[in-house]
Amino acid sequence: MKEFLMLIRGGQEEYQSASPNQMQKHMEHWQKWMAGLANEDRLVGGQPLANEGNTLTGSKKAFTDRPFAEGKELVGGYLLIKAESLAEATKIAKGCPSFEYDCSVEVREIAPVG
Repeated sequence: MKEFLMLIRGGQEEYQSASPNQMQKHMEHWQKWMAGLANEDRLVGGQPLANEGNTLTGSKKAFTDRPFAEGKELVGGYLLIKAESLAEATKIAKGCPSFEYDCSVEVREIAPVG
């Protein structure tokens, strides 16, 4: 099997305005989905990401220390999964619970090195 990265963007604003009950149900949906991936031996890893970070740019490696802007382009988390093809990984990504909060999920194959 190949490995694929899912970058989960957006949805944070909608999630933050959810009720505690809605947040709890959403977390339960995540736990169920992740457990299913793990039981199928498809889950390699994944975590939410903090809003703070550094951006390094250019040959001088100048960095900007800042919180990342909220919105549709903010990467809120990632998953690393195993699948036979991009089509299969995309099908798996359709089950992502963050779609409940209007996210987008970018699915990319991890390219072999060398």
